[in-house]
Amino acid sequence: MLTATKTLSGLMGLCVGDALGVPVEFTSRAERVKSPVTTMLGYGTWNQPPGTWSDDSSLTFCLAESLCRGYSLDAIANSFWRWYKQAYWTARGDLFDIGQTTHAAIMRLKQGILPHQAGGKVENSNGNGSLMRILPMAYCHKIVTFNELIARVHDVSAITHAHARSQMACGIYISIAIALLEGANPQAAYLQGLEKIQSIYSEREYILEKPHFGRIFSGEIAKLPVEEINSGGYVIDTLESSLWCLLNSSSYSETVLKAINLGGDTDTTAAVVGGLAGIYYGVENIPQAWINQIARKQDIINLAERFAAAVYT
Repeated sequence: MLTATKTLSGLMGLCVGDALGVPVEFTSRAERVKSPVTTMLGYGTWNQPPGTWSDDSSLTFCLAESLCRGYSLDAIANSFWRWYKQAYWTARGDLFDIGQTTHAAIMRLKQGILPHQAGGKVENSNGNGSLMRILPMAYCHKIVTFNELIARVHDVSAITHAHARSQMACGIYISIAIALLEGANPQAAYLQGLEKIQSIYSEREYILEKPHFGRIFSGEIAKLPVEEINSGGYVIDTLESSLWCLLNSSSYSETVLKAINLGGDTDTTAAVVGGLAGIYYGVENIPQAWINQIARKQDIINLAERFAAAVYT
């Protein structure tokens, strides 16, 4: 089924990148230069078997699962709560990684705070916790208008990350992902995605945040030397490093391994760019040996089929 292949390419691309990065999360770039990751490893940082994915994939799958039944912010928020409380959509029935901003937001959801008001709104709550899970929204681009879709992307981000900077990072990422889904190559998708989102982010409520995205909006992020690319957990760093890896690689495997070997927040950088690279190169070009090691592989394939039926019919 062609459409299911499209959804699986993004979901599996993200998940494989995540799983490749999990064992070396928080290691330094110097360590990765000395001992680069070249294949699927296990244990390491979180002492998990090879093929184990983290909260990045879990929350992505929660979002995709919710979207199978239509768009409902309450349902999405509830699925995040189920992940936290019941280990729903975890790799092996164990929640082993959660960001501080996401945890605080889920606690607010438990207290009855509405989903669009639960996320962190202060400047230091701009980690990459909403960017890492937002990819499924791109597949809704034929269901609603672009402006409505980006409004929904902002709301889905706001469940955990409600600051305009995090919302904008998600919007830019989704705009580029849509261009990839429509057949553009990475460089063209990058430029088309920026052009399409410009009118929204020229509005007054976003204009003060726009300078933070200056290197991205320059259209020349790929030209920066690796020394100027940061790969920590800050949402701008994750978006920049992900785009840099996508634009400076020529295969899925090169893309995600380049992301991981930047060090730092390895699983999230690789997950964020892995989703884009998966869409562009296709699931058939993700090394089969890596896919075969992924926990709950068949569940992910089944989810991709349900998701495709929901967004392409």
